[in-house]
Amino acid sequence: MLKDNFNELQIFLLVAKEGSFTKAAAKLGVSQSALSHAIKGLEERLNTRLLTRTTRSVAPTQVGEKVIACLEPRIADLEQELDSLIQQDGKIAGDIRLSVSEHAARSVLWPKLKPFLRAHPEINVEVMVDNGFVNIVEGRFDAGVRLGESVEKDMIAVRIGPAMRMAIVASPDYFATQSLPRVPNDLQHHRCINMRMPTAGGLYHWEFEKAGKSLRVRVEGQLTFNLLTERIDAALSGFGIACIPEDRVQAYVNAGELIRVLEDWCPAFSGYYLYYPSRKQHRPAFALMIEALRYDE
Repeated sequence: MLKDNFNELQIFLLVAKEGSFTKAAAKLGVSQSALSHAIKGLEERLNTRLLTRTTRSVAPTQVGEKVIACLEPRIADLEQELDSLIQQDGKIAGDIRLSVSEHAARSVLWPKLKPFLRAHPEINVEVMVDNGFVNIVEGRFDAGVRLGESVEKDMIAVRIGPAMRMAIVASPDYFATQSLPRVPNDLQHHRCINMRMPTAGGLYHWEFEKAGKSLRVRVEGQLTFNLLTERIDAALSGFGIACIPEDRVQAYVNAGELIRVLEDWCPAFSGYYLYYPSRKQHRPAFALMIEALRYDE
């Protein structure tokens, strides 16, 4: 039965992953009706429904979820073995999917990926930028990149970037009419540029530490963004004080376009890590990428 159904099982996995016959058909370069016919035939032969269909999307049934849980690790093992055995002109090939936060993608991942991809043109990397906390297993990602403090304990984590600091900044125009904050709680009397947390949905409470004392301050202001670039532009435009990763605003501070405050309350903290769920032998392409991204202190 497996031999007869193998293609249909792979189609089922792709449709379930994409949540759409349209998207799956576009990736395979076939018609939606061909995919629908394949899935229908598979369900008839297995005598069970694998997908629940609605007008907008499809989702695995309970049985479908069990089939996915059974198939995915076995197909991943098979792909790993094939990657190990088959090389193209002595060069390693493969596909890698990553879930990455916005700042990590710009500051750490992309600068390291560029030379890696040029050196290995047969390796394809898909980078999905999402500031939320993504379940990389459910999302069928090979790995994710997040701050070390955010990585779950059951994940394998590889450090790929240096320690970080946050910078509290505002424009000279803003401070021309406002006093400089001396302690974090002074921020409650200022207009601040808030950040919406994508996963929990709440506003980010700015975090500070000095002499072993930690503070979390809830700030208020006219603007709230979920993206970093807009918060930087709002600060440069004089809309208030922003809390931004130091590396993204240091050039503006050096040029006098932003004024930094509360620097002694912003210590360094753990930087970005690549994380993934298994200690099993990696596919050659993935193993090469890990070494290319690894941060050497």
